Amino acid sequence: MDKRFFRRCARNAAFSLLGCLLLAAPAFAAQEITVSGAASLTNAFTEIKGLFEKKYPDIKVHTNFAASNPLLKQMEEGAPVDVFASADQETMDKAAAKKLVDTATRKDFALNDLVMVVPSDSKLNLTGAKDLTKPEVKRIAVGNPDSVPAGRYTKAALTTAGLWETLQPKYVFGASVRQALDYVGRGEVDAGFVYRTDAKQGGDKMKVAAVMDGHKPVLYPIAVATTGSNRAGGAKFVDFVLSPEGQAVLAKYGFSNPQK
Repeated sequence: MDKRFFRRCARNAAFSLLGCLLLAAPAFAAQEITVSGAASLTNAFTEIKGLFEKKYPDIKVHTNFAASNPLLKQMEEGAPVDVFASADQETMDKAAAKKLVDTATRKDFALNDLVMVVPSDSKLNLTGAKDLTKPEVKRIAVGNPDSVPAGRYTKAALTTAGLWETLQPKYVFGASVRQALDYVGRGEVDAGFVYRTDAKQGGDKMKVAAVMDGHKPVLYPIAVATTGSNRAGGAKFVDFVLSPEGQAVLAKYGFSNPQK
């Protein structure tokens, strides 16, 4: 047999192998999902992401954290999101009304508390919201109520206490609850309003002065979004968050289970 015969056989074998690999590629291609979550979920969802990827090694999770309203706006503008988790019911209601989430998959998965925090070295002896009227209190960090759920909870709590308008000149508005937390942690304000879970992340830089009331429960909903391309993967992530393993991570970061 001449050399051309062997070369032809080798070439045909190579093409056959390549064809088989191309046909098999879709079956082994890694899936991806994007999870948009409220800023206060950053630490908990980052850990949940790692555990989820270990359980489902064929699914790569991309996370996107910000205040709930900006996340909603991103989805409205066509951002490819597979899972949406907000820090309030109002934002999720808007997402549902705009058909940006599959309402059949909507579940409440976490509870939080709104707290007033002060820098750990504060000498102002602030023990409640009424103390914020003291003249020595100059700056108060608050999430912007127009876009940040924590800010809306704060506005409701201070309105119930008859203090929202009185304290207006002292507010330093943050673009997210984490920004309000940073203001307190850096000692740039005398007090701030954040979630209990955020205060926990603040560590020894701050202390909780009071737990607030006079607002709706801080109840977090989650749902599969309709703007992404992997609803099946999104559903798996939602189920994982609701599972005992997911709830254990949330509890570790200070969230409560609304089902208990």
